[in-house]
Amino acid sequence: MELLGNDGAAEQIILRWDATASEDARVRMIFDGDRQEVNRYLEAVDQIQRSMDSTTLLDDDQSTKVNNAIQIAMARLEDEFRNILITNSTPIETESVAEAISSTRLTTRTNSSRSESPENDDCSNRGEDDAVSRDGSSSIPEGTERSATFVSCRSMTSIREQDLIPSESIADLRCIAERMFTAGYSRECVQVYGSVRKSVVDGSFKKLGVEKLSIGDIQRLEWDALNTKIGRWIRAAKVCVRVLFASEKKLCKQIFEDLGTAADDACFMETVKGPAIQLFNFVEAISISRRSPEKLFKILDLHDSLLDLLPDIDDVFDSKAAESIKTQATEILSRLAEAARGMLSEFEGAVLREPSRVPVPGGTIHPLTRYVMNYISLISDYKQTLGELIVSKPTTGSRYSDDSTTPDMDFTEHEGQPPLALHLIWIIAILQFNLEGKSKHYKDNSLAHLFIMNNVHYIVQKIKGSSELREMIGDQYLRTLTRIFRQAATNHQRATWVGVLRCLRDEGLHTTKTFSSAGVSKSSLRERFKSFNAIFDEVHRTQSLWLIPDEQLREELRISILETLIPAYRSFLGRFRNHIESGRHPENYIKYSVEDLETAVLDLFEGYAASQHSRRRSQPQHLHKVITLALVAG
Repeated sequence: MELLGNDGAAEQIILRWDATASEDARVRMIFDGDRQEVNRYLEAVDQIQRSMDSTTLLDDDQSTKVNNAIQIAMARLEDEFRNILITNSTPIETESVAEAISSTRLTTRTNSSRSESPENDDCSNRGEDDAVSRDGSSSIPEGTERSATFVSCRSMTSIREQDLIPSESIADLRCIAERMFTAGYSRECVQVYGSVRKSVVDGSFKKLGVEKLSIGDIQRLEWDALNTKIGRWIRAAKVCVRVLFASEKKLCKQIFEDLGTAADDACFMETVKGPAIQLFNFVEAISISRRSPEKLFKILDLHDSLLDLLPDIDDVFDSKAAESIKTQATEILSRLAEAARGMLSEFEGAVLREPSRVPVPGGTIHPLTRYVMNYISLISDYKQTLGELIVSKPTTGSRYSDDSTTPDMDFTEHEGQPPLALHLIWIIAILQFNLEGKSKHYKDNSLAHLFIMNNVHYIVQKIKGSSELREMIGDQYLRTLTRIFRQAATNHQRATWVGVLRCLRDEGLHTTKTFSSAGVSKSSLRERFKSFNAIFDEVHRTQSLWLIPDEQLREELRISILETLIPAYRSFLGRFRNHIESGRHPENYIKYSVEDLETAVLDLFEGYAASQHSRRRSQPQHLHKVITLALVAG
């Protein structure tokens, strides 16, 4: 029996577009053609659906025909739904979107200058700023095109939704979805939607450089490769959460909202759950990987980026179906925080235990000192983030402990300073403790003191050179460090010049109990000049090879030496010159004039062998004036 009346006409329309029965129906798509044909087909589906809803009025034969017609119609609508999605499914232009997001005003949680490595003296970025303006002050530039697909964009806070599909196509998709859901084909509709849109999201991921890597793959990467991927992830995550996922959610609402119980949420998760897990698995793998100090700043970059994205993640994944994504992001953030705390602790231990025993030539700045100070300079750049993460004081040695492997430290004099500042002070304290140990490997005590002076002076200068680091360390501890390097300079001078100056005393030169020049022993005097020359020559020979890399400190120490040595030598020479010059071969004994001595002292601490009685031509010309003024003032 044929379907009667309108049902019969509706059946004919549906059968005409049965792709299994007609070659023409197989190659042509209804929604690509005349809108009247589209409307006729949709009306036919509605008519059959109404008949299906009233099957109690139909006999078995009619009921079978209605069911067959609805099955054919749903298969056809599924194909049409898929075709419309595929036709309009072009991945977003990730470059233009990423540039637009990057060009927004940044909510910096850190100093604007960051360094990639603490091995560098400068502190320029660790690259990318990781936060995006949350005030909605930027949008995608007008005129951005996605092939032939219409694109518009609006901002709600930091989320920037795009219209991924033209409005007329969305209307068609909505019409099809309504009929498939009404007929009980919601699962098929959602599956088609999810498979097509997921492939589009995958395409966008590929363009953003988000790779499909397992947690094991990520943890096996070399640090240099991982470092690059972290920077790429930070950039991609902003686009994924704020544009890609947000736009997919909007599209789901436009097509599926109110069609069933959380149908739009189901379609959204069908589309993005896999990609979202892939995106966050990358950070999760890093958060649980082996902790090493060099990773700290990239961990903080990831933490800041994820923390900044968290409100947007909550907005985008706000349904019950998406609860697992929000939970994963929150747990990863917690693990990143714990990793950062652990890495800072690892760094403190590494500084304390750094084992190198070979003295650096010339007592110059130890590589460990440079590395540590550049590292904590970077820490100060991240003071806001680390200040929130570091909430406890460092575990230090005690002055009442017998443990000689850890320095004593009493933080009572630093009351009121935040825990992060105390950790920085502690790191400097254990660095200084390690340097004291390394200084003991020098055979010459004078060089050991010079080594301490150079290194602690470098620490002081690095603190002074960073306003943020100086603020955190505090002037009180800075004064303590300044006293240490000045004391080391004094100790160096004493260890070096006491023996030299002892040669310039009168004791032992007189043959009578009076100190008149008439009672001078010429043989003793000649021996005294020879001793002075030998000791000074040795000091000049060795300490010319020693190095004070800081020019100002080098000049200050030379002037301090000259202020002590030159007056003593001039006085000694004035008292006893005639006794030597009246004898034979006076040049064998009076080897240095006062000017020669000044010139020789200026050879010291340059780090290379200097010819006696000569100065580097590149020596600053103003130094003679400085020395002269200092000596006159003395």
